[in-house]
Amino acid sequence: MIIVFKPKAKDEDLKRVVDKVERLGLTAHVSKGEETTIVGLVGDTTRVDPKQIEVDEAVEKVMHVSEPYKLANRAFHPDDSIIDVSGVKVGGDHLALIAGPCSVESKEQVIEIAKAAKAAGANMLRGGAFKPRTSPYAFQGMGTEGLDILVAAKKETGLPIVSELMSADYIEEFNEKVDLVQIGARNMQNFDLLKEVGKRCTKPVLLKRGLSSTYEEWIMSAEYIMASGNPNVILCERGVRTFESYTRNTLDLQAIPVIKKLTHLPIIIDPSHAGGKWWLVEPMAKAAVAAGCDGLMIEVHNNPECALCDGPQSLKPKKYTELIEQIREIGHIVGKEV
Repeated sequence: MIIVFKPKAKDEDLKRVVDKVERLGLTAHVSKGEETTIVGLVGDTTRVDPKQIEVDEAVEKVMHVSEPYKLANRAFHPDDSIIDVSGVKVGGDHLALIAGPCSVESKEQVIEIAKAAKAAGANMLRGGAFKPRTSPYAFQGMGTEGLDILVAAKKETGLPIVSELMSADYIEEFNEKVDLVQIGARNMQNFDLLKEVGKRCTKPVLLKRGLSSTYEEWIMSAEYIMASGNPNVILCERGVRTFESYTRNTLDLQAIPVIKKLTHLPIIIDPSHAGGKWWLVEPMAKAAVAAGCDGLMIEVHNNPECALCDGPQSLKPKKYTELIEQIREIGHIVGKEV
């Protein structure tokens, strides 16, 4: 349920109505826009008689929300959310540029790539320390040692760190070392993990779309995190599984306008995992920015031929630099600050 206030409503009007609904056992989430204030109600809304709210002179109208997601719903929060990741803004007219290797392999490797990525224009560093792999025999990542290498690269470059969390056991360590906590596609519906991240994670969360998940399932996973206490969620489209086998996955660019219509959350595109081929990254990245995404997450490796993970989809630093130059031009046209 949503309460829409009249444009000239005062703070005391807002407090009076919020106090009234909270006495009924509901949680009120206030969203103040430039012209309108909206209060979203979460809980058993059958306790609320809309007519008793609408009689208040400060209330414009009361509406029911048909979608199962509430906090992520644009109706609850009409303005775009802008998420601050250690000083880097994501959302609105800001464009996040996340780059780095799929897996942390060595300190020298990560620092070299981080310096090249920053010089090209990247404003965040990605790197996998804990790796979910299809095969139990594949490289699983360096774990805590890998996180420490990312921290060292941050000290060298100042780039905030993006890395994937796979277990609630490491939340405190990620709170200490990581700036944007990634929940991978395979854990998108790990609801116990999502609830723990919502409760205990103090950093913003990057939630990747599951391999075969619908928009609603994806948004509902974000709702789990937000309902558990962490409102700072960024969505990431990384391709979905279809009948096509030539590419690794199929990049769903329609997700950009759909997510922006349904939610207020920023959406980042990962063209590397979508196509699985380095030469697909450039056209898909440019198309994503043209479609209005809030950021790109691109795998960059200084020696992809010898990478321990996902070398075929990684760009070399020189190619990444050339791509970012083109992204700047497209970003300027669509009103995104790079």
